[in-house]
Amino acid sequence: MLANAYTSEAVTPNPSWAILDTQDQWQSFSQPFGDNPAEPLVQSNLLLDGLRCAACSGIVEHGLSNLPGIVSVRVSMSKKRAVVVWSPALTRPSSILSAIQTMGYSASPASHNENQLNATKKNQAAFWRWLVAGFCMMQVMMYASPTYFTKTGEISADILHLLNWAAWLLSLPVLLFSCSTFFSNAFRDLKLRQISMDLPVAIGIAITFIVSSAATFDPSGWWGHVVYFDSLTMFVFFLLSARLIEVKLHAKTLGSMESLVSRIPESIERQNLDGTFTRVLNSQLKIGDIARVHLGEAFPADGKIVLGSTKADESLLTGESTPIQKTLHDNVVAGSYNLGQTVNIVLETIGESTQYGQIVHLINQAATEKPRLSQLADRIARPFLLFVMLSAIVAGALLWNVDHARALMTAAAVLIVTCPCALSLATPAAMLASASAFVKRGILIRRLQAIESIADIDTVIFDKTGTLTDNHIEVSAINVKEGLTEGHALALAAAIAAHSMHPVSRALVNAHAKNVTKNNAPQSMIISLNDIQEEIGAGMRAILTNDLTYSGQLKLGSAKFCGLKNLVTQVTDKLDQLVYLTNNGGWLATFSLHEAIKANTALTIAQLNNAKLDVELLSGDQLHTVENMAREIGISKFQAACSPHDKLLRLQTLKQQGKKVLMVGDGLNDGPILASAHVSIAMGKGVPLALAHADYILLNGDISQIPQLIRHAQKTMRVIKQNIAWAIIYNAVCIPLAFFGVLSAWLAGLGMAISSLIVVANALRLTQFSKTS
Repeated sequence: MLANAYTSEAVTPNPSWAILDTQDQWQSFSQPFGDNPAEPLVQSNLLLDGLRCAACSGIVEHGLSNLPGIVSVRVSMSKKRAVVVWSPALTRPSSILSAIQTMGYSASPASHNENQLNATKKNQAAFWRWLVAGFCMMQVMMYASPTYFTKTGEISADILHLLNWAAWLLSLPVLLFSCSTFFSNAFRDLKLRQISMDLPVAIGIAITFIVSSAATFDPSGWWGHVVYFDSLTMFVFFLLSARLIEVKLHAKTLGSMESLVSRIPESIERQNLDGTFTRVLNSQLKIGDIARVHLGEAFPADGKIVLGSTKADESLLTGESTPIQKTLHDNVVAGSYNLGQTVNIVLETIGESTQYGQIVHLINQAATEKPRLSQLADRIARPFLLFVMLSAIVAGALLWNVDHARALMTAAAVLIVTCPCALSLATPAAMLASASAFVKRGILIRRLQAIESIADIDTVIFDKTGTLTDNHIEVSAINVKEGLTEGHALALAAAIAAHSMHPVSRALVNAHAKNVTKNNAPQSMIISLNDIQEEIGAGMRAILTNDLTYSGQLKLGSAKFCGLKNLVTQVTDKLDQLVYLTNNGGWLATFSLHEAIKANTALTIAQLNNAKLDVELLSGDQLHTVENMAREIGISKFQAACSPHDKLLRLQTLKQQGKKVLMVGDGLNDGPILASAHVSIAMGKGVPLALAHADYILLNGDISQIPQLIRHAQKTMRVIKQNIAWAIIYNAVCIPLAFFGVLSAWLAGLGMAISSLIVVANALRLTQFSKTS
């Protein structure tokens, strides 16, 4: 039993959800959270139904936050999704889902197989409600039209009474069927003593129907003889039309994100022990299984081809549209499409651990994060609705002694015309549309607030290695101490470098592997190292224990890190990077590493300079390398031999000057400065996404997208400001008009419907990530 968040009633977990309380079940829509094994936490993704405005998301967040075992709750009204962090020691998924149900909403696991089917059923029900409202509206308008074109007295009282009864009968299906969701949500609000958008709408509809019914039953009575069934049915039809179109626009806005999140097949053919294949659910796959993937299917997991060859479309995962040839023993990634022929793959990584799983996690995390402007709109929503209710009461009270029917209809118009939805949708609709555009181009965003941040920058700082240069670094030359062979020096360096993911470390390891194959050089596995440490941005140190000649502490890194001064080494290329190997006795070897500048780097820098942005290059490499590269790509401000601390000091200096800084790095070795910058971008190639500490991740590592990204973010902020301005102007104009009786109920309904549509349609412009955005 758990306490209701809004009442003192006890809530019993729904027995039908008890199956989700076992760990193997909740893992399908959850993942571990935090790094404290003593108090493990779980983060679950839930789909919500029944959210209509910012007040609704606030109700769910507040309600769940009051429950025992709930650590944090984030609700996205636009995506109808919640991310809940909870303690398995104190609560279970069934309790969380039951608590949401007591608030008048429904929830289901975000990975539940029936989600798509349920969404289809709900859309069909919404369509039928809209169809009934449209049909009845046309019939009611037909019966009401004679009164539009005739003067008082030209239609006999009996005929007019008959027309009113016909309109009343045709309004019943609209009231009882088409308006059912409004009334059920309003009843929920009243029961829980809360307020959301459907409450004033339902009250307005009820007032209109009651006043019109009273005039129909007794035309000479207290409420007069004027009926408003035409206004009632028109309003309902307009509102349902707007919500139906809004759903369609919303689906189009988030199309790329949803297609990425849902592209893993529900089932796949798995090889049995006898060599035959049986189709099984994707959740039943295990590492080591062999799966058969047909043409047009998505690969269910990361793996390696063991039979056949094909082409794979990895565009949504890397941003690269050209299909990639895959042959025997080549790796394939989960979520990419098989475009060639049927192949068999052995599964090496499944579920959340795949690159696809990490991407989906980042997308869901970003979609439920609330930007600053969205949080402000959420705080305004509830007081605004209370103000509207109070305004309606005052408007009705002022006219009560003049005309009871007119007083109630004026109050109904005030209730109907208000549209907090436009204000609450202004920011998330635009930002989610932009996030969808980013996904199309292989750009992941960790938090939506970063869109506002990057639109406001005035300075860009680049790291060098792996950012402005390709990840394919090669050892071009090796200088060694007398008595030490190049192969032995490379083996020592590779043994240390194997414990790092830095591009330079990988280059040394790869060079040693090639040397082993070519010359039968000493293997790094026979080199015993202890106390291996990495100083980010500087180098690595370790204790060599099984080599009598060079035993002691080895250092691999920059000259400064290795304690070398005035060392002259032949450089084969002006852009080559030098890495040193030393031990207790001093210098052992120098490795010259050649790294090519990425294509379009100079053009990218030129575009940033033309945009009046200050561009700087900070690198831990030697002065000659950094200076030559900066000159070649057009960067006038640079700093060489930078330690991570030096980079942080430069960033802090810029921030003290009032600069808003974008930091672009490899995502793994620039953690402190990426986290400290105003906004940051990391390269996604060759770096585990979970370790890429940045607001944006370029999956294909293409820095030429950065100017486009900045321009699109600036366009997004313009659209958001337009949406907010429209929402404010609309309510500021229409509420007084309704208050003073200028707007009728049907016009109020039309205005409310159009207001939300304008906001969503305006945001739809952001789904295209064009070069001129």
